[in-house]
Amino acid sequence: MSVSSKLPDVQTLRHIELQEPLYVYARDGRLMGLFGETRRYPVQIEKVPKRLKDAFIAIEDARFYEHGGLDIVGIGRVVTKLISNPGARVEGASTITQQVAKNFLLTNERKLERKIKEAILAVRIENAYRKDKILELYLNEIFLGQNSYGVTAAAQIYFAKSLEELTLAETAYLAALPKGPSNLHPVRQKERAIARRNYVIDQMADNGHIT
Repeated sequence: MSVSSKLPDVQTLRHIELQEPLYVYARDGRLMGLFGETRRYPVQIEKVPKRLKDAFIAIEDARFYEHGGLDIVGIGRVVTKLISNPGARVEGASTITQQVAKNFLLTNERKLERKIKEAILAVRIENAYRKDKILELYLNEIFLGQNSYGVTAAAQIYFAKSLEELTLAETAYLAALPKGPSNLHPVRQKERAIARRNYVIDQMADNGHIT
């Protein structure tokens, strides 16, 4: 049986229920407490500031709105780099759509078969959903450290702000986190966090999102 025939159905993404903490309210409507370690506050894509979307796209998948699930240009660049320098560390070959496929439908195992499944599912997801829906799933699911999943929870935990209140620097810092939040702690690894944040800002400028 082929790999393709054993893949999960991408239609299940229409009915995903993202895990949230338990909210306990007083009779008068006041929030009394939150229970559960995971922090996630799902947000509709229409309510995500453009600058925040631009930051994540610039650093994670600059051609997100152009490709059909796989970034052929990025893959070609990675292959070329690996041929010239087999031991090089490379970034940029995995699209946001591939990350959605991995996070929702597959495991994190580092095997070639999983990457093949991820690629096939990414194309199927692109054929079934609008780009904004794919980006919404990604921004609500991505782990950003400190028990925060999704951009809304991360904005609250790191800066005690709503998404609309974030500065450019704060927005860029959140976009820097997916590659390794434990290595970009704003206190313990401050210099590294600032360097990665600045790199995100550079990428936003290079892609025309900011001056």
